[in-house]
Amino acid sequence: MASPKMQVSPRMISLEHLLLTGNTTALEAFWLDVAAHGAPLIEAIEGDDTHVLVTFLWRGHGNTHSVVVFIGPASWERPTDHQMTRLLDTDLWYKTYWLRADLRTTYEFSPNDPLTPIQYQEFWTRLVPDPLNTRHFTYPKDEEDPKAQDLVMSILELPQAPRQTWILPRPGVAQGQVERHRLRSQILDNERCIWVYTPPKYTKSSEPYRLLLLFDGGEYLHLVPTPTILDNLLHEGEIPPLVTVLIDTLGQTRNQELPCHQPFVDFLTQELLPWVYERYSVTHDPAQTTIAGSSYGGLAAAFAGLRASNFFGNVLSQSGQFQWNTDSETNIPQEWLTQQFITSPRVPVRFYLEAGLQEQGRLAATVPSNRHLRDVLALKGYEVHYAEFNGGHEFLCWRGSLADGLLNLIGHQSTHDLADVP
Repeated sequence: MASPKMQVSPRMISLEHLLLTGNTTALEAFWLDVAAHGAPLIEAIEGDDTHVLVTFLWRGHGNTHSVVVFIGPASWERPTDHQMTRLLDTDLWYKTYWLRADLRTTYEFSPNDPLTPIQYQEFWTRLVPDPLNTRHFTYPKDEEDPKAQDLVMSILELPQAPRQTWILPRPGVAQGQVERHRLRSQILDNERCIWVYTPPKYTKSSEPYRLLLLFDGGEYLHLVPTPTILDNLLHEGEIPPLVTVLIDTLGQTRNQELPCHQPFVDFLTQELLPWVYERYSVTHDPAQTTIAGSSYGGLAAAFAGLRASNFFGNVLSQSGQFQWNTDSETNIPQEWLTQQFITSPRVPVRFYLEAGLQEQGRLAATVPSNRHLRDVLALKGYEVHYAEFNGGHEFLCWRGSLADGLLNLIGHQSTHDLADVP
């Protein structure tokens, strides 16, 4: 993400000059300004309206010998490339990046970092949020892990980041209801939570409602405020009333169930949907039924669309992992599901696909694999809308773009045109 162009903060140059010329109050004045306005520093670039300079800051102590930026504009694998610089012999450490002004991301710091690639379990021991930034995105801890903690990450949203219009409650907007259930699967031999959102004024005696199924249901309740998004869209008349089923994907089996697993599709069609049909007034029409998810959930949604198009006529995928292959021993993306779409007859399914331009590491193939699937679907005659956002593989981005997918697939004003190819 970083650019070879100028990555020097004018504020840092000015502050260093003041200190070198003997201004003894300049540093404390700088810290007071940061306390008042927050961090990171965001500075415009003369003659460049599409990029800004972003400077991350850390106030060190006597034992601080290094600070590393992780995630966000940094990588996971090369911490030595993202070390902060100490300003002279002061307590100020900083790192400046030249970034596109529409970036939305989270980031962390690692003070006195060992300069080795990050491991997932180290989030709770090695990384910390930015103490100078009050904007946080929190991943709740795994209740089944007694050692786990909430993962608190700092938010960076640059001036041109797309507005997340629908995610906050609005005064005067009627709220739907969410009911929590437990559902036992004989096919999968497990049990999970199922949350069902019904829109305001829902009645079981009314005409059948459209239906939306969402994987990773807990995350789409707490990290993506799905009920609030639906309430707002409905209040503005952007989408028709719908019932939404949020399906918990169990941590210990998620990576088996979601990646193109036929028994999981059988669970959806033979157990979950009959359960929903019996209890709620919902459509049986696949053209009015949408299946959705992110990451492996996006992959699972597209697989279900291919294998069960008589149930699911619309697929909404957020950063779907279409680079997935059936051989877990190789890291070579084989795009197994895309090959299935190539060799299978066209089925009556419409698609919304999106991917983040800053998905990194093992997720770096997300954008090219999504572009490839988009092209394959278009050539096969499918109706497909494709979008890219300047962000990473995270719910911070998906919470805003879920509405984009719904508007494209079921919105009253949707034209369903094929997006421009980047």
